[in-house]
Amino acid sequence: MTVLMLISHQTFAADMADAMRSEGKIWVVVAVISTIMLGLLIYLITIDKKITTVEKEIDSQKKQ
Repeated sequence: MTVLMLISHQTFAADMADAMRSEGKIWVVVAVISTIMLGLLIYLITIDKKITTVEKEIDSQKKQ
């Protein structure tokens, strides 16, 4: 039963991907995914900078 479900999902996904490619909509999907990934990267860099600042403050307080 599970195997049949997996096969049907793969077939549906392949058909959908083929349809998007033929209509040129695949580039919209690529753009959306790229935007989301870029946003996550910027968010992680921002969080890293904030954590680094807090770590430096904690280190300077420990030295005093």
